[in-house]
Amino acid sequence: MDTQQTSAPTLSYTADPDKLQAFMGKMVGDMSAAISGALVIIGDKLGLYRALAEIGPASSLDLANRTGMAERYVREWLAAQAASGFVDYDVDTGLFSMSAEQQMALADRDSPVFVASAFQLIASVYIDEPKIAEAFRSGTGVGWHEHHECLFRGTEQFFRTGYRAHLINEWLPAMPGVVEKLRAGANVADIGCGAGASTIVMAQAFPNSRFHGFDYHAQSIGRAREAAGEAGTPPNLRFEVATAKDTPGADYDLVACFDCLHDMGDPLGAARKIRQMLKPDGVFMLVEPFAGDSLAENLNPVGRMYYSASTMICTPGSLAQEVGTALGAQAGPKRLSSLLEEAGFSQVRVATQTPFNLIIEARP
Repeated sequence: MDTQQTSAPTLSYTADPDKLQAFMGKMVGDMSAAISGALVIIGDKLGLYRALAEIGPASSLDLANRTGMAERYVREWLAAQAASGFVDYDVDTGLFSMSAEQQMALADRDSPVFVASAFQLIASVYIDEPKIAEAFRSGTGVGWHEHHECLFRGTEQFFRTGYRAHLINEWLPAMPGVVEKLRAGANVADIGCGAGASTIVMAQAFPNSRFHGFDYHAQSIGRAREAAGEAGTPPNLRFEVATAKDTPGADYDLVACFDCLHDMGDPLGAARKIRQMLKPDGVFMLVEPFAGDSLAENLNPVGRMYYSASTMICTPGSLAQEVGTALGAQAGPKRLSSLLEEAGFSQVRVATQTPFNLIIEARP
């Protein structure tokens, strides 16, 4: 038996010292950001940001006493937060505080830019990395339901912030006649609703309309029903387990898909089903991650985040389903519009956008 190991070929390169130093500086920044994410989760979960915002400027002992936490841990956490720029440190007084901007992002869950919850979502990709690495080898998919539960919690909380900030006052009004129908009383389906954040926001805003949230993931529907209870159990709202192509009902005035069509195995088949579900004057509102139409347009921080999420969550999720189109989270408006037109929609346009979202309006 030949036990000789075959070594990998030696790489050949000549590095520019200045460029190498700059690149290593970038890597150190990224590594420190990656490891500090766990501390953001702790700060949010234990109420440390909120307490510091309420009492600051404060010492580590002040914050520990306020929250009931161990001072030595709080002291080290505060040092890391100050090094990250997530809290401010006064070298003369030795006290920590939070600016208004830091509070909006990390301490106020009702803020339109609250992002602390995003780090729960990010944590899931580290936990699930072995599954995705194996999928690289096998080419098989990894379904949404196969991920760690912190993906579900983080997604619900992170996306809810954007829906609360934009959905009622910006996205729906960007589609002519939709708000008027919702105020009068419309029939609405939210397909791929997950934990129901988008559905609940709409149901609370338009009590005369009926809202039906559907998702294939039973655990998410269970959480959606729980969240509806936390929101006062709106009487115009219900949630059911159903896949996109098996969604029940017809004659909907509005069908919406929030950040989920690209996750589906057969987005074209789902869009055709939605086209059939709508009234002749109905509207399909498609909310997708913001993207340009080419890779070059997406080589920026937002594209970096979305391509990474797509690699770890969205593409494996689609490949785990029938057809397995694997549209990806950076499909862009041209490809999405082409898909909707192929599905039978005659009027398709980008209604509005944010730095993180594309809102596409499609009519039969």
